[in-house]
Amino acid sequence: MTPQDSSTALAERYGAPAPWRRRVLWAVSAAVAAVFLAWLAWTIADQSTKPVDSDLVSFDVVDEHTATAVVDVRVADDATDVSCLLRAFAEDHSVVGELAFNPEPGDPNRMEESVRTERRATSVEFLGCTAEGQARPS
Repeated sequence: MTPQDSSTALAERYGAPAPWRRRVLWAVSAAVAAVFLAWLAWTIADQSTKPVDSDLVSFDVVDEHTATAVVDVRVADDATDVSCLLRAFAEDHSVVGELAFNPEPGDPNRMEESVRTERRATSVEFLGCTAEGQARPS
């Protein structure tokens, strides 16, 4: 008995699946894969285009009650309600000053901001900027 004869005998005994079932299975699998890949591309494109992106370039403790920070803020033209936050810390790691500022789309990218402190600061932390539709600071 050859392999062809055994498969024919099995098909005669148990019945063979309809040929259209395999094509339908392939079509459904391809459709599910296409939908998943389209969703993945949309998610990547949506999450990679942030309304505002920002970085701390440098900071300087000027005197007992002032610290300055140079920040790089890139605001998209359609961004609204942009808010950025700087914090100054003392040697004992307590917050001694805080500054919230609102850059506009037309402002220069590199900005120098002064934080008023209640006592001498030792470091400045830039928490980042958010805009409408952007939950996490960047």
